Amino acid sequence: MTLLIVIAALFALVLINVPIAVAIGVVGVVGAFFYMGADALVNVPLTLFNGATKFPLIAIPLFIFAGALMNTSGISMRLINLVSAMVGFVRGGLAMVNVGVSMFFAEISGSAVADVAATGSVLIPEMKRRKYNPNFSAAITSSSASLAIIIPPSLSMILYGAIADTSIVKLFVAGIIPGILGGVGLAGACYYYAVKYNLPREEAFSLSRLGKAFKDAFWALLLPVIILGGIFGGFVTATEGAGIAVLAALVIGGLVYRELNLKILYRAVIEGVIQTAVVMLLVATSAILGLFLTEMQLPQQLASEITAITSDPVAVLALLNILLLLLGMFLHGAAAIILVVPIVMPLINQIGIDPIHFGLILTLNLAIGQQTPPVASVLATACSIARTDMWQTTKVNLPMIFVLFLVLMLVTYVPAIPMSLVNVFYG
Repeated sequence: MTLLIVIAALFALVLINVPIAVAIGVVGVVGAFFYMGADALVNVPLTLFNGATKFPLIAIPLFIFAGALMNTSGISMRLINLVSAMVGFVRGGLAMVNVGVSMFFAEISGSAVADVAATGSVLIPEMKRRKYNPNFSAAITSSSASLAIIIPPSLSMILYGAIADTSIVKLFVAGIIPGILGGVGLAGACYYYAVKYNLPREEAFSLSRLGKAFKDAFWALLLPVIILGGIFGGFVTATEGAGIAVLAALVIGGLVYRELNLKILYRAVIEGVIQTAVVMLLVATSAILGLFLTEMQLPQQLASEITAITSDPVAVLALLNILLLLLGMFLHGAAAIILVVPIVMPLINQIGIDPIHFGLILTLNLAIGQQTPPVASVLATACSIARTDMWQTTKVNLPMIFVLFLVLMLVTYVPAIPMSLVNVFYG
């Protein structure tokens, strides 16, 4: 009963436009006061501080800043030109360029919002100029951008790993195959749409153009190699890899491409600080709610009630997928992770589901949630760039959402898909 009151109070505050971070903090503080007494409030400042100062969380502002630097220093534009030279000759190739660039960008920024802002501002106007349907342009840009929270390095995985106290590097490895499946599936949806509506081909394939684009983008392509090679090779942690990402983006954007000046750097810093502040305030206030839930043992009660109904992992995962898909419609990704993980982890551990496997299930649900109104943060950004109606774009986006849902089902019920590489590298 207490858990239902907590969830109802949280949604009531969100529905009256109280910022999610504030709503989470208010529910945690009021709950602690009423159920644990005024003495519990003494720990609130310390809990806020400790919640936002875990070492793995330092990676979040660093990856956000690296993405902002890519946005403003010509790196993302060079990646777009390279992928265009590779697949632009296919019918509807510009839509596939959108998917390919999002996958490249995801390997550096880890943020779907940064992805859609970087690629959408260039590709959506170009797609509209080439007579692509504006709603389709926004839909494929939005859906492909959500691959950023599946393909490593993913900010959502970093946040989940910090809260669930599980290996962030293993989560990154587990996301590789699902990320590739999602990219291939979205490219297939693009081709189907292109054939159905007779979309144009871009320039004919040219080996010289590809060579020139590859040479121009060579240093940009080194970024994911440096970041992921260092992390997967065991040379650096995910947090240290984020620091290297910033340093590499500064060197490549400023010294190699010479498109990074003080004015652009200032804009990137401001963009990174704003995004970081939103996420870290959520993390800090969630620690208060987490403390209250833990003291009341509400997660353990939920686990007991569900396992009293069924302990079959297949059925439990189906129930969790339904819950996560519904939450994804109303909560931003970070807020959903912060709310759900402390509550469901005792259940996950009790029925024997690997936390790495569940982490991939969670992030895929969030990827779908970023496309499903009313919140749909990534879709809203794409629609803002394309100047389209969110609900009309959602209708066109349904095939792309279905692709992401198929990947979710495969990851949920064929654990070998996310876990095979983890088992190969870590036993």
